[in-house]
Amino acid sequence: MPDAVTPLASVASMTEGPFADLVSGYSSSAQSDLMIEATRQCEDLTQRRLAPFTLTETQRAGGIDPDEYAATSNIATSLQGTLGMSEAASLSVTNLVRHHWLREYPVRYQDLWAYSGVSVTVYRSYGGNQPIAAGQIILGPDEEGHIWFQLGQFVPVASFIQVQYSGGYTVAVPGSLVRACKYLAASIAITELNPEDNERDPDRLYALALQWLGPFGRDGSAAQTALAGRRRGG
Repeated sequence: MPDAVTPLASVASMTEGPFADLVSGYSSSAQSDLMIEATRQCEDLTQRRLAPFTLTETQRAGGIDPDEYAATSNIATSLQGTLGMSEAASLSVTNLVRHHWLREYPVRYQDLWAYSGVSVTVYRSYGGNQPIAAGQIILGPDEEGHIWFQLGQFVPVASFIQVQYSGGYTVAVPGSLVRACKYLAASIAITELNPEDNERDPDRLYALALQWLGPFGRDGSAAQTALAGRRRGG
């Protein structure tokens, strides 16, 4: 199955600039493939999803904020309310999770990123599962993929939290990412067509792309390493 990602830089933006001659001999499908490959390389180097995506991820819930309410707060829910205690207290559960973090979030230009279709299902450690309604969670404003479960949600520590969501730079793609994608596409094209072209050295273009991608990278990524080297003058 072909990769159907929306490229960070379009074929039109590549063919209307100084790199147009590099892809002039490419068919329209080959040009599209080139921009997709460059987009995926941007994501590989930063270890982040940048283009629009939809995925399902599952993580194990662990730890609670000591400043949060404990399960013994006795927030009555469902049938357990008839016992005069919360669902957690009725089952002698004292550790409830209030926070969860998605792996993918906008590290920069949060106004250009948009989450959508967020659905959460909790698979409890001792059996049973429960979908959490959209109105029972808040996707936090701290731009780090923070999901906050409202008080009264029964999410014990060691449960598995499965989240399906869409995200990425769907409002607009930051110009720096567009430029990085074009540099990588040019690097790929030059390497294929004429690896000895000294005026447009693919290694130089690759290094430039790393500099553009540096702010988006996770710690330890190639882009972050390149950015750190640049700051040290390396």
